[in-house]
Amino acid sequence: MTTNPLLDFSDLPRFAAIKPEHITPALDVLLANARTAIDKVIAAGGDDWDSVAEPLSDATEQISRAWGVVGHLNGVMGNTDGLRDAYNAEIPRISAFFTELGQNLDLFARFKAVAANPAFAGASAARKKIIANDLRDFRLSGAELPEADKQRFAALSSRLAELSNQFSQNVMDATDSFALYIDDVAELAGIPEDSIAMYAALAEADGQSGKYKLGLQFPLLFPVLQYADNRSLREKLYEANAKRASEFGPAEQDNSALIREKLQLAAEEAQLLGFANYAELSLYTKMAESPQQVIDFLRDLARRAKPYAEQDRAELEAFARDELGLDSLQAWDITYAAEKLRVARYAFSEHEVKQYFPEPKVLAGLFSVVHKLYGITVEQKDAETWHEDTRYYQIFKDGALLGGFYLDLYARDGKRPGAWMDDVRGRRLKNGTVQTPVAYLVCNFTRPLADKPAYFSHDEVTTLFHEFGHGLHHLLTRVDELGVSGISGVEWDAVELPSQFMENFCWEWDVLQGMTAHSESGEPLPRALYDKMLAAKNFQSGMQTVRQLEFSLFDMLLYTDAKPESVDWLALLETVRDEVAVNRPPAYNRFPNSFSHIFGGGYAAGYYSYKWAEVLSADAYAAFEEAGGANPEVGRQFWDEILAVGGSRPALESFRAFRGRDPQIDALLRHSGMSEVAGS
Repeated sequence: MTTNPLLDFSDLPRFAAIKPEHITPALDVLLANARTAIDKVIAAGGDDWDSVAEPLSDATEQISRAWGVVGHLNGVMGNTDGLRDAYNAEIPRISAFFTELGQNLDLFARFKAVAANPAFAGASAARKKIIANDLRDFRLSGAELPEADKQRFAALSSRLAELSNQFSQNVMDATDSFALYIDDVAELAGIPEDSIAMYAALAEADGQSGKYKLGLQFPLLFPVLQYADNRSLREKLYEANAKRASEFGPAEQDNSALIREKLQLAAEEAQLLGFANYAELSLYTKMAESPQQVIDFLRDLARRAKPYAEQDRAELEAFARDELGLDSLQAWDITYAAEKLRVARYAFSEHEVKQYFPEPKVLAGLFSVVHKLYGITVEQKDAETWHEDTRYYQIFKDGALLGGFYLDLYARDGKRPGAWMDDVRGRRLKNGTVQTPVAYLVCNFTRPLADKPAYFSHDEVTTLFHEFGHGLHHLLTRVDELGVSGISGVEWDAVELPSQFMENFCWEWDVLQGMTAHSESGEPLPRALYDKMLAAKNFQSGMQTVRQLEFSLFDMLLYTDAKPESVDWLALLETVRDEVAVNRPPAYNRFPNSFSHIFGGGYAAGYYSYKWAEVLSADAYAAFEEAGGANPEVGRQFWDEILAVGGSRPALESFRAFRGRDPQIDALLRHSGMSEVAGS
């Protein structure tokens, strides 16, 4: 079997050996093996864990691990010859298998028998949670539907998977395909020298020596929007970014029809299962109890935040008019004017801060924080990877291996935008041996130039801490059952708690001292600059908050109230902006066409999770604030009650076990500089 690297589960994936032609033969074997295992479980007629749940977990885990590797490679190396086509070709087959599995009434009966077995009352909490989740998921897969509806449900599931994948690929292609070559460096006035050097190196690599290549990948786009004095250049790149994957570009990259079809099919899927709309279906497995509860939560937060956002906007408009000579503050001016105002008000720029965050020091600082919190150590190890930029690390506690993770930090063509964590494999105990968990951590930061290390903005450092928080959630689990170990089985609107929680340590003085070194002097971040950063921490936080609420409310209303066959989502978004926003983009802006979270990822009727979980994470971090910062004793409690338990119990119970009470919004409002309206 190991002649096909996708069938080798002995250790880490053999990335260097995997070729597109391995995908279909591997799935042939794995799907056949799984179906044989299912038939054996049904034929045996068992009613206990060992005869029902365990063999099924074995069979499906291998499919998930192999397909997970393929999906990961498609996300980080999507322009590899043949990979995308091979991946796309197998999406319907994978979707069909898992729908078939979830609709198998005979298998459903076996799981019901396990739950009804009197001996199961003595099972572990983790096993009870897995069986409860499985019974729920059978119903959500349409197991109890009439046969005709089952077939329709299967077709819907397959097509929705295809649509999500195509949406993401269109966004990636639209992002990668844009390039603007600048002949005269004077047009780049205001942009930091390291960014200009990056643009020159990219042009050189394209055979355009003496020119400067600009693009829409974040490390290329953002320096223009933030620093370029050339207003028309800012507008040009803003417009190109705002029109991605829409009717303004190549027809094959236009996501408009995909959005319509996805909305229609998602609504039909929900109705088949007896839900009024897709939002109800989405929330059925989450902490939030109903779409209305989420909408009320978002609107309440908007009511608190909007006065601050309006004040932020008014200050920015006045500054842009009086100091920058901008008679009107346009969408492509906001980031630029905000940076100028930050410098004027707090006497520092983000670029100045960036010079203190070389990648080696940042990583060492991150690993030092988690060592202090949890007593764990992180060591780089040799392992096959998918790209020369990628590294592999392992985590140890008192010499014992806990897990490993891959780190892929830099933006490049063919790599999906954004930052994310995903699992390579989960923790489980099998035949007396613990399978250690492994994760992917992926970002899109600026790569090193020549012999210099990469330098990260403080926002990028925060992003790295965020994704590492997800990784720790997966790697520090102590649950031995695959279905609820690590991030598995955790409610979607709680899964951001450990990640957002980690962001807070990027603002601690002691932490920053250990992870900063100036690009020229090598000196750590000076106290005076840190104090300025802290003073500016909530700079324009009102605008930032309502921007997230705009996206969240749009998402929830789109999947709750909108009629999918006729909804004008651009008009709906404008209505949401009327209610919560203070910044209005131009009419040509097609933000929904690149909103991959809700159309290409798992956040449909779930984008609110970021704000929902931020209440949890801010309140959790407040326990550390009360103890004076990165406190090992509080860290042990956080590990024990949040990270260690994974999805083996409801997230609210885990939070209560850590904090001793229900979550409160006060810490979030205080951290955002909006605490004075907490009682309004």
